[in-house]
Amino acid sequence: MADMRKDRDTALDALLQEIVTEVRDTQYLTGRASLSPQVMLALRQVPREAFVSEKQNAAAYLNLPLPIGYAQTISQPYIVALMTDMLEPGNDHIVLEIGTGSGYQAAILSQLVKHLYTMEVIDALAQQASDRLRRLDYRNVSVRTGDGNLGWPEHAPYDSIIVTAAAPRIPPALLEQLKPGGRLVIPVGTDHFSQDLWMIRKDSGGHLEEKNVLPVVFVPLIQQQDRS
Repeated sequence: MADMRKDRDTALDALLQEIVTEVRDTQYLTGRASLSPQVMLALRQVPREAFVSEKQNAAAYLNLPLPIGYAQTISQPYIVALMTDMLEPGNDHIVLEIGTGSGYQAAILSQLVKHLYTMEVIDALAQQASDRLRRLDYRNVSVRTGDGNLGWPEHAPYDSIIVTAAAPRIPPALLEQLKPGGRLVIPVGTDHFSQDLWMIRKDSGGHLEEKNVLPVVFVPLIQQQDRS
């Protein structure tokens, strides 16, 4: 058991160093030479192996996306770290996540915000993530099955919104549910070869500032009607 823990810690240290290097190498695109210490600490504290299948455990701390079933993935750790940092989360923030997946991104954010509401269109994944987050004692996360394109209006407005699947366009409902002063981080594109990560800021007057950050590859954002 001690050897397994040592191997995990070694792999985690290597992953975190790789993220530091990749952030530095992509700063000409992102404008970020480093990530906040709070984000890096959250990455250290959340056990990524708990969010993948047992057969994927050996790859849990590689800087790669991994399959989680239902044609979905757990995102590359660098991208998780970058998107989290782009939100500039605060411990009094109420945040919405679209695309719960395995629950890994939700667990990271739960370390940094007051409460996270997260939506997943695939009911089986939503239930698995909810059970997993509860078992791991992430208590400030609420999981709901539903169409993320519509957001979760009952708890709006949100200090920030993160979308972990590529939308063909930015869903208007998410912009409406974003608090003035808030940030929306979302991949946009119609296929794997034409996706970009965008950050949208809503100023105090409700005007939107948009920034194309870098090219990315995500699974598509699914609408409920696509699954009928």
